[in-house]
Amino acid sequence: MKKLLLALGIFPLATYAQSYSDTTHRLREVVIQAYPGKQFTLLQVPTSSTVLTSRQLALQQGVTLLPAMNTVPGVRMEERSPGSYRLSLRGSLLRSPFGIRNVKIYLDEIPLTDAGGNSYLNLSDPGSFQGIEVLKGPDGSQFGANSGGVILLHPAGTLPDSSRLRADIQGGSYGLFREQVGWQQQWGNYKLNVYQAVHRSDGYRDNSAMQRYYIQTAQQWQYNAHNQLKLIAFYSDLDYRTPGGLTEAQMNANPKAARPATPALPGAITQKAGIRNKTAFGGLVHTSQLAEHWQHVISVYGSNTHFENPFITNYEARDENTAGARTYIALQDQPLGNSGMRLDWTTGLEWQQTTSDIDNYGNRAGVRDTLQAASDITARQYFYFTGLTLRPGKQWVAEAAVSVNYYRYHFNDVAAGVDGKKKFTAELMPRFSLSYLITPALAARATVSRGYSPPSIAEVRASDNIINTGLQAETGWNYETGLRLNSRNNRFMADAAVFYYKLQDAIVRKLHDNGTEFFTNAGGTNQTGVEFQGSAWLLMPRREGFLRGIQLQESFTYSHFRFSNYNSAGKDFSGNALTGVPKTVVTGSLLIELPARVSLYGQYNFVDRLPLDDANTAFSKEYHLVQAKVNWEVNKWLAVYAGADNLLNQRYNLGNDLNAVGARYYNPAPDRNYYGGVRVTL
Repeated sequence: MKKLLLALGIFPLATYAQSYSDTTHRLREVVIQAYPGKQFTLLQVPTSSTVLTSRQLALQQGVTLLPAMNTVPGVRMEERSPGSYRLSLRGSLLRSPFGIRNVKIYLDEIPLTDAGGNSYLNLSDPGSFQGIEVLKGPDGSQFGANSGGVILLHPAGTLPDSSRLRADIQGGSYGLFREQVGWQQQWGNYKLNVYQAVHRSDGYRDNSAMQRYYIQTAQQWQYNAHNQLKLIAFYSDLDYRTPGGLTEAQMNANPKAARPATPALPGAITQKAGIRNKTAFGGLVHTSQLAEHWQHVISVYGSNTHFENPFITNYEARDENTAGARTYIALQDQPLGNSGMRLDWTTGLEWQQTTSDIDNYGNRAGVRDTLQAASDITARQYFYFTGLTLRPGKQWVAEAAVSVNYYRYHFNDVAAGVDGKKKFTAELMPRFSLSYLITPALAARATVSRGYSPPSIAEVRASDNIINTGLQAETGWNYETGLRLNSRNNRFMADAAVFYYKLQDAIVRKLHDNGTEFFTNAGGTNQTGVEFQGSAWLLMPRREGFLRGIQLQESFTYSHFRFSNYNSAGKDFSGNALTGVPKTVVTGSLLIELPARVSLYGQYNFVDRLPLDDANTAFSKEYHLVQAKVNWEVNKWLAVYAGADNLLNQRYNLGNDLNAVGARYYNPAPDRNYYGGVRVTL
């Protein structure tokens, strides 16, 4: 099996989003829209970027983003139990006991990541997105603080779509039920899109039930030829239980069990451990075409979150309010005299503020008890950015961009009677990128960029309820080069990248003996990586014959990530592999299109063993995950589908508790399971 995996890695055929017209079967070229003020064809984007279109997302089961996101090399997404997402780009999950840090996420032109550095991606239903763009490696030059990368989510209704009604109902193993309805209508220059979904599951393990009610709207008003106003808003009510980690012996005895009680602490079921999150989020985006080459964009937005987390040792309640604005002016495709050179220039700013009212109580079997700690924290960050893109002819693309970032937080520890603030030094985040079109189908690129990520509020005040003002921001320089291939008819696509990222003051998670967590700065990390991706239509889409189309896809990730100069509690971890990072990850998939609009899709995922603690004394086992789906489009408006996950019935974990007290590292994932559904499109 290992030899097969190595052979697959030699010629990578990874997930690359493509779409084709049912009337012409002409494969379309992929376009990147994430960079402010301009669009690139993927071939000439001078950075490592990947696009997941609605077609690629539709190949998956649909109840979670995890299988689709994990087809992108350099991306690792985990779901320890239904609804409990963790996500990293080219890095580790050391900072994320749950949630997403280190990564900046945007919903269209609006930051989904708040000023405190947290991103509640699990609030959204996966069907609410028409596409996802992933920019890998630190890219704060135009997006602000991040040390991992940037993700752009395209909400339903913001990209061209001719359908008026989409409805889907699905059921499956472990009490899975999901329904979604999307309605779209246009009246003249005004377009309305409303999306609604309900998702519930009993979960594979005890105390892992999940339910989410979600509604989203995207509205666009082209009120004159040069000006457009867009509204994007959603409300999510998410409630999921957290079963907790098991030791290896407990997992082998009963993988479905929740964390059991100990002589000192009750178990997860008794404490009704879980997460409850109710969030309202919304923003306005105004776009003006000032002149032929000049564009101005401004976004204003806000959100309110009520968050509760009954845990083994306490009961946390948070109320969070975020407000922000982002604006930039862009010069697009400006000719420079008769030289044949073209210029793009973007400059702007982004500002955010998040206030968090955090209270911790005793947890009496899932009910709030006596108040133990209370803190009010206000985080504020803003940055100015500017960037130039020069295109001297059709072969070269040269970019230089930089941002200057400011971050501070003010805190009031009510219980301790302490009031204070922490202001971080302004940080520059430059990026220099170059792309050269060697042939019409082959491009080379190189990038140098700086990463910067201050501690999030969840790290400054972790579950030990102590405000850690000594925690420093992590910074680093990333160097990478790559090649990208796209055949003239878009039949073959491939991408290869090699990078080296040296991170300083890496933020790592630690645990006290009672299970509460805290964070500290390690000396740093040296991260060398190789990524391959590509796709090939072995049989181009056609209307005749038994086989109507065959597409092969694959991705390969190699991560040689090591701690450098890391000492903790008298122990030297320098040279150890980064906790939570597998050395090798391979995905491959095959799509077969048959007559009567029937399609078969299969996906394979290999994940190498990974270290579970900083000392590298415990490792999770490697696993091979296989899933399959059959889809039948009965007619133009009705489709039925069915699928299965973990066909090899592997014992594996979709997320581990790193550096866990008592060696409770393991969160077993479901064994072989099934689903099916009906979809209507009008």
